[in-house]
Amino acid sequence: MSLSESAFHTTLRMHQLIYERTDGLIGHRVLGGIPSLLLRTTGRKSGQTRTNALIYATDGDRYLVVASKGGSDQPPGWLFNLEAHPEVEVQIARKRRQATATVIEHEDPDNARVWKLVNDNNGGRYDAYQRQTSRPIPVVALTPNA
Repeated sequence: MSLSESAFHTTLRMHQLIYERTDGLIGHRVLGGIPSLLLRTTGRKSGQTRTNALIYATDGDRYLVVASKGGSDQPPGWLFNLEAHPEVEVQIARKRRQATATVIEHEDPDNARVWKLVNDNNGGRYDAYQRQTSRPIPVVALTPNA
């Protein structure tokens, strides 16, 4: 990992720590005002709550996140967790909501549209991540429960 990548990952970890420790009072916006949420999943093996700060875009009442892991060939652990347990908690700023996660794979007819939403929202970074890996990077829709 390069020095710039290491600094970027450290910044993201600090952002999540602040977001969690302030219970959303600070942390909703990151890196130039891009919105982020806290996704809480249930560990597929441990059964424990796992929290990840993620950039998101909105699509109607849904929140869209991307399982990019920075273009890694391995998907992020939270993706495996929500595939095993799709009932999740989403926190945006100080508001927490229960939601159901649905993976939108590349074969899905809606994939191109939602990919454009999340990629545009994140300054084209997801296209760059996709070029780094042969793994198709999925979009995940988080639909708040009524």
